[in-house]
Amino acid sequence: MAVSAVVGGALWFSWAAFALFVGSTMLVLLLGHSVGMHRKLIHRSFDSPQWLEYLLVYCGVLVGLAGPLGLLRSHELRDYAQRRPLCHDFLAHRSGLFRDAWWQLHGDLKLANPPDIRIEQAIADDRFYRFLQATWMAQQLPWALLLFAWGGWGFVFWGVCARVTAGVFGHWLIGYLAHNHGGVPVMVSGAAVQGRNIRLTSLLTMGECWHNNHHAWPGSAKLGLRAGEWDPGWWFLCALARVGLAWNLRLPEDQPFRAELVVLPPSARAPAAPAKPIRRCLQAFRPRTIR
Repeated sequence: MAVSAVVGGALWFSWAAFALFVGSTMLVLLLGHSVGMHRKLIHRSFDSPQWLEYLLVYCGVLVGLAGPLGLLRSHELRDYAQRRPLCHDFLAHRSGLFRDAWWQLHGDLKLANPPDIRIEQAIADDRFYRFLQATWMAQQLPWALLLFAWGGWGFVFWGVCARVTAGVFGHWLIGYLAHNHGGVPVMVSGAAVQGRNIRLTSLLTMGECWHNNHHAWPGSAKLGLRAGEWDPGWWFLCALARVGLAWNLRLPEDQPFRAELVVLPPSARAPAAPAKPIRRCLQAFRPRTIR
C-alpha cells in the first residue's frame, strides 16, 4: 500500500484525487475508527441502532488496521498490560521511535503466558463481524474498482492506497506519541503506562489524541474534557443524539469510581511543547533492554 501510494500517487497525481484522499481519510477515521471501532465496539460508550453500529464498524475496517474481532482482542490485551505494574516494551510503546515503528507495523508479540482475553459472546458470534474479520483486507477491493471506474488509477492510488497507508501509519505514530509525549492531567496509580494528551492534533485524530483522558475514563464517549480539547468524535455523537440515532452517551461522571486516579496540579502535568515531540522523534532510536 505504501509503495503504491508513493509511486502511483506521484505518477497519477491530480487535485481531485488528493481531495478524495483527504475527504475519505477523514471520513473513515471519524465514523469508523474513532466512533465505530473505538467508542462503540470496544468500549460500548453509547447506544445506537444495530444497523448504524454495523455501518460505523464497517467504516472502521476500511481504515485498514484489522478486522473488528482482531482489533478488539489487540486493544483488550494492550489495555490489560498497560494497567499492570509491569508492561512489555511492545505494549508500552517505549522501545524508541524506530524500533517501536518496526515492531508495531511488522511484528507480532508472542507471550509465553498470555492473559485470557475473552470477547463478549454476542460480538464474537455475530455473523456480520465474523464476516468482516475473515474478509477485512478484501473490503478495499470493491472501493478500488468503484474508484477506478470513477476516476482511473489516480483515484485508486489516492483513495485506497494512500488512505490506508495514512491510517495505519498515523495510528501507530499517534499511539507512540500518546504514550511518550504530552500532558498528564490525571495519573493512574500503579499502572506501568500513563496515557498523554497531545495538543494540536485533535482534528487530525478526531479527538483520539486526548489519551490521558481516555486512560482515566475509558468508558466515556467524550474524550476532550476541558476547554480547548476539541473532540470531533464527540461532536458527531451529539449530532447523532439530536436526531435520535445515539443515546445513553456515557461521560466520566457515569463511570465507576476509581481510587487509583490522581488528579495532578497544573505545574506537574508536563504539557507538550509543539516542537518537542518532533525533535525527540528524530533522535528517538536508543537501544534498550527488552523485558
